[in-house]
Amino acid sequence: MAPTPLTRSRVAAMIDHTLLSPDASREDVAALVEEARELGVGAVCVSPAMLPVPGEGLTVATVAGFPSGKHHALVKAMEARLAVDQGADEVDMVIDVGAAIAGLVDEVMADVLTVRDAVPPPVRLKVILETAAIHRALGDEAGDERIEALCHAVARAGADYVKTSTGFHPAGGASVRAVEVMHRAIGGQVGIKASGGIRDADTARTMIDAGATRLGLSGSRAVLEGFAD
Repeated sequence: MAPTPLTRSRVAAMIDHTLLSPDASREDVAALVEEARELGVGAVCVSPAMLPVPGEGLTVATVAGFPSGKHHALVKAMEARLAVDQGADEVDMVIDVGAAIAGLVDEVMADVLTVRDAVPPPVRLKVILETAAIHRALGDEAGDERIEALCHAVARAGADYVKTSTGFHPAGGASVRAVEVMHRAIGGQVGIKASGGIRDADTARTMIDAGATRLGLSGSRAVLEGFAD
C-alpha cells in the first residue's frame, strides 16, 4: 500500500505550534493562538507561566522541568499538575540528561513515572530526551543504544510520546538519525516528536519519513508553505 501523501493539512495536524522564548509576552501568545487557528495546527505549546491560554477548542501543550531537566522529579510533577489544572492538555517534560548519559536509565524512568502519576491519562505526556546531547557525549553507536534503552523505559513508564529535543541545548535539536533510532525502538507503541531546528518543509518531510508523528515548530508557517493540499 502506498503511503498517505504529506499534504499541507496532514502535516499541520502533526504540528505543535510552539512559543517557549523566555521573553514572550501575553500578546505574543495571543498572536500564536491566532496564527494556530489560521494554520490549522494540531496544538499550541507555551511556557507554563503563560497558562491559561485563551484558545477555546485548541489543544494546549506546555513544558515541565524545562529546559535543563535538572529539577527534582516532584517539582516537575507539581509543575505538570498545576499546568493541567490551568488548562494544559499535554505536558512535555525534560529528563535529567546527565543521568541519561551516565546510564542511569532506571532513574530516568522513575522521573517519568513521578510525572505520569501526577498527570494521568487522558493528559498526554511527552518526554524530551535531548538526543543530540546524548549522541555528542557517547558517540553515534553508543548514543543509539542509550536512546533505545531510554525509549523503552519511557514507554514502560506510561508516556505517550518520546521527543528529541528542547531546542535550547547547545548540542542541537532533532536529527534524522535520532528519530530513526526512536522509531526502531518503539515506533507504533509510543508517538515520536521531532523538535528543534526544523525550519523548512524538506527537513519536516525527512523527519516524518524517519518516523516522527509530531513536529515541534516555532516557524510553522514557513514549513507548511512547502506542502500543498
